[in-house]
Amino acid sequence: MAIANITDQNFKDEVGTGTVLVDFWAPWCGPCKMVAPVLEEIDQEVGDQLKIAKVNVDDNPDSAGRFGVMSIPTLMVFKNGEMVDKLMGFQPKEQLLEWLRPHM
Repeated sequence: MAIANITDQNFKDEVGTGTVLVDFWAPWCGPCKMVAPVLEEIDQEVGDQLKIAKVNVDDNPDSAGRFGVMSIPTLMVFKNGEMVDKLMGFQPKEQLLEWLRPHM
């Protein structure tokens, strides 16, 4: 499954069903650039167990503000539209997978 790009306009639709990992990021953020390939690898490995999506906080400030994103990258897990877990900063792939396992 490809990583989806979420906007303020489609946020509710994109996270409304199933389990979705949302990466709040910005193009100028160094740690965000480090986490991107890790998320690509995880996306390849977990398949349909988890949808992964990205929100550019510069282009979509409403979504970032609604969920209190104060630093990036911030990763949030949504289940059927409800935020159930949050992690801030870069994490290695193994730690990210360990954090995600209970949600899949």
